[in-house]
Amino acid sequence: QVQLVESGGGLVQAGGSLRLSCVASVRTFTSYTMGWFRQAPGKEREFVTGISSNGDNTKYPDSVKGRFTISRDNAKNTVYLQMNSLKPEDTAVYYCADRVSRLIYTTEHDYDYWGRGTQVTVSS
Repeated sequence: QVQLVESGGGLVQAGGSLRLSCVASVRTFTSYTMGWFRQAPGKEREFVTGISSNGDNTKYPDSVKGRFTISRDNAKNTVYLQMNSLKPEDTAVYYCADRVSRLIYTTEHDYDYWGRGTQVTVSS
């Protein structure tokens, strides 16, 4: 059973930074594409970023490009989301997701396993 556990969320002022972590309990972490999604109250879940299984490729929507950075440490079965220059509109529950693949997917239906999420709140 694959388990994903996120951590690192919290309350931060606009312009501040947070780093989220997601630890995956899988045998071969290097087989998994990893993604971060977020869901704000009353809104649909949206893609934030993804990283390929070997870490060579990443994807970002325009809303976070240049502010957020995804990385992975395959020795620790962990993926990170560094969030800088945070804005109030970044407030959401952030979810980690994965699937066995070399490609990066941007829709939630393409991911097989999900964490429970971690709350990020950005005050103005």
